[in-house]
Amino acid sequence: MTQTPKRGLNKGLGKGFGALISDDFDKSLLLTAEDRVEKIPVAALQPSPHQPRQHFDEAALRELADSIKRHGVVQPLVVTPEKGRKNSYRLIAGERRWRAAKLAGLDSVPAIVRERKEQEQMEIALIENVQRVDLNPLEQAISIERLHEQFNLSYEAVAQRLGKAVSTISNSVRLLRLPEAARHALAAGKISEGHARAILAIKDDEQRQLYLLQAIIKEGWSVRQAERFATSVKAGIRSGKQAAARTQTETPETKQLSRRLAAPVHIRRMARGGKLEITFTGDDDLARIIKRLD
Repeated sequence: MTQTPKRGLNKGLGKGFGALISDDFDKSLLLTAEDRVEKIPVAALQPSPHQPRQHFDEAALRELADSIKRHGVVQPLVVTPEKGRKNSYRLIAGERRWRAAKLAGLDSVPAIVRERKEQEQMEIALIENVQRVDLNPLEQAISIERLHEQFNLSYEAVAQRLGKAVSTISNSVRLLRLPEAARHALAAGKISEGHARAILAIKDDEQRQLYLLQAIIKEGWSVRQAERFATSVKAGIRSGKQAAARTQTETPETKQLSRRLAAPVHIRRMARGGKLEITFTGDDDLARIIKRLD
């Protein structure tokens, strides 16, 4: 069965960190042991002239301000000292959080203070780190998101610097939207990146995402089985057991047909309908099967 690859960027790209990952994602993963978080007065911060975003949605800012009032600023801003101006800082990343903090009435915000040269050196080091082959998929995703969030790089710029396609970068970042248990399983090597993408295909249904995760780990499901489960859920099968049953390529009916044709017969379910596959070993075998079908 040949599948046509989907094209296009993930809709979450460009919407900021909060739009890309689940609320329970540990944002401290984006920090390193060397990062020192300081309290910086809101009034001491100035927006970056290189900020690519020129428009900030007022309703979204108010929602973020309400969240900040309840939980504070969870992800630190990144700033650099202004040359020739004492106790004044220029924003490198986090202008949206800074604006929302002002709306929330905060006097200060958590921030990582970096010199410009240090910022450039860390950016280079992080890019080199992402290019290492021994990083697991989740570590790569976290590193890419750091380049986007803390270094104010667009995903297109990240892709260019890493020598990768933008679609590859977007698919990597999507891994951060996995449920926490699935992220741990991916980091520990209990599931593959292919398994993770099948879990992500079940949108807005964490219960069935976790059902699939357990089946992969406990039952040893292949990526294909995981994809068939996700397809069944998207087709409207609400019961986890029923969706699991549809991952099987053999049924009593296919086995009966296989005996009649003396050839392997399998069913491949899709979002709508599916395919019945009859395997033959050569032209003579194909002719024999066709004759039996007649």
